[in-house]
Amino acid sequence: MARKPDPKSAASGRKKGDLSADPSGRPRNASGAGKKSGAKDAAPRKRKPWVVALRWTAMVGIWGFVALMGILAYYGYDLPDLEKLETPQRRPSVTLMASDNSVLANYGDLHGGAVQFDEVPPYLVQAIVATEDRRFFDHAGVDGIGIIRAAFANLRAGAIRQGGSTLTQQLAKNLFLTPERSLKRKVQELLLAFWLEARFSKKQIFTIYLNRVYFGAGTYGIAAASHHYFDRPARALSLRQAAVIAGLLKAPSRYAPLRNPKGAAKRADQVLANMVAAEFLDPRDAKAARGDSLRLSTRQAGSGARYFSDWLLERAAGFVGRSDQDLVIRTTLSPRLQKIGERRLRRTLKASARRNASQGALVTLAPDGAIRAMVGGRNYGRSQFNRVTQAKRQPGSAFKLFVYLAGLETGLAPDDTVQDAPVTIDGWRPRNYDGKYRGRVSVRQALAQSLNTAAVRISERAGRRKVIGAAERLGITTNLKGHPSVALGASEVSLLELTGAYAVLANRGFPAWPYGILEIRDGRGKLLYRRSGAGAGRLV
Repeated sequence: MARKPDPKSAASGRKKGDLSADPSGRPRNASGAGKKSGAKDAAPRKRKPWVVALRWTAMVGIWGFVALMGILAYYGYDLPDLEKLETPQRRPSVTLMASDNSVLANYGDLHGGAVQFDEVPPYLVQAIVATEDRRFFDHAGVDGIGIIRAAFANLRAGAIRQGGSTLTQQLAKNLFLTPERSLKRKVQELLLAFWLEARFSKKQIFTIYLNRVYFGAGTYGIAAASHHYFDRPARALSLRQAAVIAGLLKAPSRYAPLRNPKGAAKRADQVLANMVAAEFLDPRDAKAARGDSLRLSTRQAGSGARYFSDWLLERAAGFVGRSDQDLVIRTTLSPRLQKIGERRLRRTLKASARRNASQGALVTLAPDGAIRAMVGGRNYGRSQFNRVTQAKRQPGSAFKLFVYLAGLETGLAPDDTVQDAPVTIDGWRPRNYDGKYRGRVSVRQALAQSLNTAAVRISERAGRRKVIGAAERLGITTNLKGHPSVALGASEVSLLELTGAYAVLANRGFPAWPYGILEIRDGRGKLLYRRSGAGAGRLV
């Protein structure tokens, strides 16, 4: 029986230097050249360090350039066309005229034509630069020094007191882009700032900024602002007025001189101090300017009329549609009655303060429904909610007009009698305001004394649907509920529709639906709309 060879003995049987065969049985090169070649391949060639560094630098540079181009393409594909910036895009204007032909309000850019850099006073340029961007003529769109200075100032104050954005960045931020706050937005602002600086001169950038920036009260551009606030062109602004204009840029609503003259004057003093600090203005000239009168425009109505103008603008589109042309709207509002109404409301609220009456509203109508005064609240600057048109309140006994109208229309006469006594309807028990009951009284007496139980009985006799129908016919548009309590004004209505319904009686029974527009013309004077009348017959 043959034995299997021992692997150990087989391995040991080969000589250590035997290259004739490897363990797999393949022959080796007996000449020994293979040994030299194998030794040579086992030792890799070492590259010089600078070659490796250069190669990696080139690769990083190429890929970095590709990434940069990708970022620029991503953030820059929807940037605005810089070729169109020198021509301001003026919004259509809307001018509201009162019944005496005074200006109630301007919306849009009525006087918003473009001005050139050399057409405005030098101190206006200096006031804006000293206040908004003191190094405007030195930086390249982004002011690193200004950012660091603002950061230190804010750290010392413990709050945000200064900003580091330049006029160029403000132009990019406020006039070209959406108001979103995102990383993309920040990058686009920087790109636009650099592109503006590369494309335009400093004078051109400042001119574009001046013609497009928002100055409050619906005015865009220095031409619109100077006419709106001071009733004069930009070139005629005084130093004091220029300081007011420059002060508006920080907070147009807060420092609007027509709404807050004291705040505007205080802000203007700060602007003058900035001009002195920037060495644009001598301290003596600044002191003299502080003593100048602002000479504000006298053509603007009080802030209370803003309730009316806001309400009216919402309805103007219904007469002329969406318009891309200037509009002049002649309204029914009386500035004299408007001021009286504002004063009366303030007095009433002051007298009612002990009863926690903090807000109120007032509307005055002519017999045909023309709105002569509208005060939608105590202070428009604090609350733009119009309590004349938007607030819904229970009218209470004021609603009894429709109850008695329905009763008369169903055959009730003023001298007929009605029982003033406790009554229960579906578990509801109305009471008189004084808790007393007078027994059988005439309809005329029940109305004069505002007796609740008598009104409920008349409502039930005429029918609740009749009562609701009478209210709707006279102008109540709110959805009224057909509950027994509808007779006592339990359903909510607006002040304007209730007053309009009462005006029907003053108009001898003819419609008196509230209105505020008399006519609308375009900027060239072409008539677009004119009110011709209610167009309906007698209602009562």
